[in-house]
Amino acid sequence: MLSVAELLGDAGPLARHLPGFAPRAQQQALAGRIAAVLETGGVLVSEAGTGTGKTLAYLVPVLRSGRRVIISTATKTLQDQLYRRDIPLVRKALGATARFALLKGRANYLCRYRLALAAQAGYDRVPQYGRDYRRVRTWAARTESGDIEEVQGVPADSPVWPQVTSTADNCLGQDCPEFSACHVMKARRAAQESDVVVINHHLLFSDMMLKEGGFGELLPGAEAFIIDEAHQLPEIAARFFGHAVSAHQLLELGRDALKAAHEAGGDMPELPARVRALEQAVTALRKRLGEAGRRAPWAAVREAAAVKAGVEGLRARLAALTELLAAVAERDKGLEHCHQRALSLGERLAGFAASPDAEARGEGSCDNDSPHDDSPDAVSLDDVSLGGPSAGRVTWFETSRRGFVLHDTPLDIAETFQAAMARYRSAWVFTSATLAVGRCFGHFTRRLGIAEAETAQWDSPFDYARHALLYLPPGLPEPNDPDHTATVVRTVLPVLRASGGRAFLLFTSHRALREAAALLGEAGLPYPLLVQGEAPRSELLAQFRALGNAVLLGTSSFWEGVDVRGAALSCVIVDRLPFAPPDDPVFRARAEALRRAGGNPFRECQLPHAVITLKQGVGRLIRDVDDRGVLVLCDPRLLSRPYGRTFLANLPPMPRSRDLADVEAFFAALPERRAGAAGA
Repeated sequence: MLSVAELLGDAGPLARHLPGFAPRAQQQALAGRIAAVLETGGVLVSEAGTGTGKTLAYLVPVLRSGRRVIISTATKTLQDQLYRRDIPLVRKALGATARFALLKGRANYLCRYRLALAAQAGYDRVPQYGRDYRRVRTWAARTESGDIEEVQGVPADSPVWPQVTSTADNCLGQDCPEFSACHVMKARRAAQESDVVVINHHLLFSDMMLKEGGFGELLPGAEAFIIDEAHQLPEIAARFFGHAVSAHQLLELGRDALKAAHEAGGDMPELPARVRALEQAVTALRKRLGEAGRRAPWAAVREAAAVKAGVEGLRARLAALTELLAAVAERDKGLEHCHQRALSLGERLAGFAASPDAEARGEGSCDNDSPHDDSPDAVSLDDVSLGGPSAGRVTWFETSRRGFVLHDTPLDIAETFQAAMARYRSAWVFTSATLAVGRCFGHFTRRLGIAEAETAQWDSPFDYARHALLYLPPGLPEPNDPDHTATVVRTVLPVLRASGGRAFLLFTSHRALREAAALLGEAGLPYPLLVQGEAPRSELLAQFRALGNAVLLGTSSFWEGVDVRGAALSCVIVDRLPFAPPDDPVFRARAEALRRAGGNPFRECQLPHAVITLKQGVGRLIRDVDDRGVLVLCDPRLLSRPYGRTFLANLPPMPRSRDLADVEAFFAALPERRAGAAGA
């Protein structure tokens, strides 16, 4: 029987059956370590640089093992890629017989019951989404899976989707009249009967926290968990182990109550008025929380008279609706479910009305003058609340254009995550291209409470030394200088001309992105300019690939999970080191908790997070063995501050220059640039 290294070798079945397959020593070594963990149990935490081929490195041992395995990825896009392309190819190449399934969260599947309610409400006649609804209804008559990804021509952000899909809040479960034909239940049954199940991190935690009722029977049967893109796990875990109440949840409760009342029949003349009152209270609180895009500790606004009045008004309107629903709940399962949701939302909202004890508020600061801290930004922690609904948590809020979310987030999820892992006595593999800082995995393992694990690290097999150049422009101001973004734009204009466009500009804030977009527009660059927010992310990427010479400006969502191969992306420009914003409420609370425990918030929290984020952004540049490109880092702190050495040491080994002429020479030597010059 061939070893996994031989299966991935130049004479193995993958080389014979997969077009373009090239053996890689790093891939074979990673696959061998994963195979050993699957055989003996335990925990493996591994970093494999861009180009290692992590997917094949875990699929080969998984499909050969004969074990029941859960594979969790970061996004639904990666789920679909695994299920529809990667697993079928590897399964065929190996001649494996393992059964495999794809399972997403319930909001990704058509809900036949809610589709029927939408029909009764006459949604096909509503101007803003009547066309989308009719397309969904036509597709619903023929779909087998119910996966809304199948629908063509209906945007992902169409307002029709919340009306025809369910959530954990509004699903009726076994009380649903369409339960026997439920697409979610069909998908779960298929998953339970399969050997390999592909899920995503959100669904993994939904099950661990039992927020997806009826799904808890899947994970306990697994003999192994493969957690891909594991660097995202701590933040997702904190979100799921916390609590939140949002404007969307409250408004959806009102809409669903009206639908349920219509379905149940009967006389409820007060219901529409109480739903309208709730909607007005939601709108009033949203206005009192300030501008859109705000993220702040709840303590910063809790005692403001307008906010206190807004919260109390919202609680009163919700209580009035809850009282009415309690009186009619027995008439219909839908009304009963709405009543339970209203009770739950009321309990969560009550936590944000309570005043914390004075000593529960954070005190102190992280400032640049501390002899033990070389933090890049001053951080005031005076408004951090470590109290709220329970100790060791931070209460905070964020606003969007029309809505808000009130969060109660745990500061430390290690114990909770370990308790969840202990329930499943399985092998665990955590892997990503960016988990370590230097050769240390402590930042990741401490966050998840992983006390004992094998760790392994493999650098990228790509030849950065010959195929890439790091450019550190001279003369840039500090990032907190008001002229920083304008100077960055002036500095990169000649770089963009040398590269012929074909560039990503990655920003750490929307404000800087908007300023740079305006300045680049005024500069008259002869290349298409694509700006995040002007179109959906997938559409922008499709345009970028098709145009071949575009310049794309993006923030956090473009720092990772973006794969553009070939000459279309030949330059990645980063405006500043991606430290967490100093006023981020969760960071501030974690920093204060670390300081109180005698730790160093900058070195133990902010610096490792920024290093890993920068590694993700840099990973966009070289995506294939033949790719070439220039990385431009526009933050002078890389050379002026001691921690700059940490960032530089964590980059792939590539030549470094501060001379624009070297950048121009690099691009001039590329075949596609020479061909373009000749054509001109």
